[in-house]
Amino acid sequence: MGDVMKTEASAKEKLILVVDDEESIRGYLTTLLTSEGYEVVCAEGGEEAIEMIKQGVGPALIILDIMMPRMDGLETLRKIHEIDSAFPVVMLSAVGQTGTIVKAMKMGASDYLMKPFEDDELAITLEKVFEKVTLAREVRDLREQLDEKSDFISINGEMIRIKEMIRRIAGTDATVLVLGESGVGKELVAQAVHNQSLRKQKLMVRINCAALPSELLESELFGFERGAFTGAMRSKIGKFELANGGTIFLDEIAEMSPGLQAKLLHVLQDGEFSKLGGKRDMKVDVRVVAATNQNIERAIKEGSFREDLYYRLNVVKIQVPPLRERKEDVPLLCQHFFKKFKAQYNSEMEKMPESLLEAFMKYSWPGNIRELENMVRRLVVLKDEKYVLKDLALPAEAPPRAGVAVDLSEPLSLKQMSKRKTVEVERDAILKALVESNWNKKKAAQALNISYRALQYKIKEYGIDQS
Repeated sequence: MGDVMKTEASAKEKLILVVDDEESIRGYLTTLLTSEGYEVVCAEGGEEAIEMIKQGVGPALIILDIMMPRMDGLETLRKIHEIDSAFPVVMLSAVGQTGTIVKAMKMGASDYLMKPFEDDELAITLEKVFEKVTLAREVRDLREQLDEKSDFISINGEMIRIKEMIRRIAGTDATVLVLGESGVGKELVAQAVHNQSLRKQKLMVRINCAALPSELLESELFGFERGAFTGAMRSKIGKFELANGGTIFLDEIAEMSPGLQAKLLHVLQDGEFSKLGGKRDMKVDVRVVAATNQNIERAIKEGSFREDLYYRLNVVKIQVPPLRERKEDVPLLCQHFFKKFKAQYNSEMEKMPESLLEAFMKYSWPGNIRELENMVRRLVVLKDEKYVLKDLALPAEAPPRAGVAVDLSEPLSLKQMSKRKTVEVERDAILKALVESNWNKKKAAQALNISYRALQYKIKEYGIDQS
């Protein structure tokens, strides 16, 4: 075996395999690539390279010489792609091998370099190839996500009105602001807008603005150039560039920092932005759909959200009602999710128990459709309704529990009514936190910003239990 620098599996995303029969070329490329932050392994010929790949060396990229004894570059390329056609391969050729290079590109090579080449030529070529690989991976992942999505299912009057609104606006480029509680299906509304638009053949790119700190969110949205900051070894395509010609869905938009809001406003106004470290503005044609579960008008008054950005986003506003306000949809959604998970888990269950459907119709669904989906999944996996009924919290029509009983025989004073409403709101908030944390009381206490001991007291006071 030739020169091999041992690498750990965690570094494989930066691992480059150099295949060349000339020791001087292998040494030169190893030194150069290592200085750029890559890990390098080398093979003296095609047979050795194939064997290394079969033994589990998973390079992020292969640099392959065309002219080698025994097995040449074209034959090695063919065998590499027999193992995995996704391996990106950069061919090295000498002057006068144009015909061979053309053949290699037709066989699936990612790019090529002519010997001798400058250091910058290699760096630029690798950047281009890695950028293509990243883009292809993101496109594949996004298409897989799209295949898993379905149009929202509803017979509720308000939801039918929303469907009609989507039909009317889908053919335009108007920005859309989708409001509603967590789990009501805001992303499905955004997907429906995209699927019915003239952009449906392009991508709908989704990003959760609450999932990343501001600096990372900016680089995810707009991308960056190589060297823009420490660790930026190669340029990155941002989500706006990726969504060019299509739609971008900005979930939890109210969580975006004010500084980033200003940059987003510039994109909405002028259709252009600059990458981090970029020297020029890029033009994009992207439709924006934004969503939030927060009271965005209150956020404007509190100064955490820009009023001018709100008006830019709020060309069309869609308020998605919570599941408790459209109980008629519960049986339809149950049927949809039951069929989906029955196929996914190869379950022998024939149908959902009627008793469970009745319990579902009485339940208040603080976690909305996402919670319902998880309940149906649990039923199909565990094949026993008692495990689902156990995890249902207080139904909406449940009588008051110990600690919150009120005497309705006497008229209530304003103070009593206020106290009663406070108790109801507090109990519902605790219940929602418990359900969303899967009854992990420590997590629920953190979400409510109270101590674990205080939560225990409140659970006992309000008679909340999991049975």
